[in-house]
Order: sequence, then C-alpha cells, then structure tokens
Amino acid sequence: MKMRKVTRLLILIFLLFIPVINILSQEQVADKFGKGVSLYSAGDYQGALTVWNDLYNTGYRSAELNYNLGNAYFKIQNIPAAILFFERALLLDPANEDINYNLQIARSLTVDRFQEIPELFFIKWYDFVALLLSSDTWAVLGIIAFFICLASVSLYIYSSRYTSKVAGFWAGVFFLLFSITSVSLSISNRNQVYNSGKAIIFSPAVSGKSSPDASGTDLFVLHEGTKVTIEDEVGDWYEIRLSDGNKGWITANSLSII
Repeated sequence: MKMRKVTRLLILIFLLFIPVINILSQEQVADKFGKGVSLYSAGDYQGALTVWNDLYNTGYRSAELNYNLGNAYFKIQNIPAAILFFERALLLDPANEDINYNLQIARSLTVDRFQEIPELFFIKWYDFVALLLSSDTWAVLGIIAFFICLASVSLYIYSSRYTSKVAGFWAGVFFLLFSITSVSLSISNRNQVYNSGKAIIFSPAVSGKSSPDASGTDLFVLHEGTKVTIEDEVGDWYEIRLSDGNKGWITANSLSII
C-alpha cells in the first residue's frame, strides 16, 4: 500500500515537471535563436551561422530558422547552402512569399539551366495543400474526423427520425472521406519533409556518369546549387534525375539532401 502511494507520488511529480521542462526548452531555443539574430544584425554572419547551426543540429526545426540560415549563407556567398536551407524552409512554410522570393534570387545565381518537365496540376496542388499543415496536425484532424464519422453512423443506425438518418448518413460519408484525405495528406507531408528525395549539388562542378563508378561515361556536367532528384543509391553513388528528365550517377559527397 505504501509502495503504491510512493509510485503515485513519483508519477505526479514527473507529470508536473513535463510542462516545466518544455518551457525551459522553449526558452533555450528562443535565447539561442535571438543570439543568432543579434549577431546577424551586427553583420557577424559567420557567428550567426555557428549559433543557428548548433540549434539546427540539436534537432530543432522551423521555417524561420531554416530561412535565417539561408539568408546568412547567402550573405557569405555560399549559394548552394543558401538554396538548401531556403528549400527546407519552403517545405515547412510553402505559402511564405519571402522564402520563395529569396530562393528564386539564389537560384538565379546558379550556372545550370534546364528545361523543366511540367508537373501535373493536381499533383502540384495536392503536395502544396499537404504542406500547409504539419504531418501531426493532419493526422489529428483525421482521427477527429473518424470519431465524428462513427458518431454520425450511430445516429444513422439508432435514430428513428428520417431526417436524422439522412443527416447521419451524409455526415458519416463526408467525415469518412475527410478522415481518409487527412491521413493521406499527413503521409504526403511526412514524405515531402523527411524523405523528399531532392538534393542540392554542392561540388563546384561534377560529371554525371553512365554507371556508378569512376570509369563510367560522362553524360553531363552539373554545377553547385542545382536541384536534383535522387532515384537510386549504390554504395557511395547516387543516381539522380534532372528537371529535364535526364539521369546519371554522381558521388554522394557531391550533394546534400534537402
């Protein structure tokens, strides 16, 4: 009996400390981020990068942090890194005009120009909508919609009134579809943010090979800042696809994954 009281007391103390730990963590993030802003404002871009990269390497992610990292890299004329972090920021906040504008400015300084294969409108729109909310938010909305669907089905089954049955039926159909869509958008968001398959070339110049080895035939030459899609991986080599559809193999140390 005494042991149970001690256990409950320990659990209660732990639960009480969770919000405190969370608040401290948020304050530490805010302090570090603010320190980086001060250094950036003072013109110490390298110092700001050191602080913000330390914060990034702890696992903290936000569109604002990625955007500021992109701006700091742009200031020291590291265009590939600037593009990389602007791309990462855009994944977390796709409707942000400032991020998109700065990304276009950075892209305009790259060497390579390829004729892009247009993406289907509905796929582009679907991917954009998926990024408007976080993966967790879409998942929660899907779960809530599913429970509302169950309640609507119950109303349809157990109600004796015709109008209630009709309302329950159509509400159940609507929320079931909304639940499925939300879960699908959650998965799409997670894939785009954490497994986009996109990368930025960091080598000043790298040749795309016909096979994953140095003896392969040179197919094309890429320069730093170019965005590519990773198709396959063999050892230290990635098969990449360009925006014009051409494919080739380059070494893994030639790029950085978005």
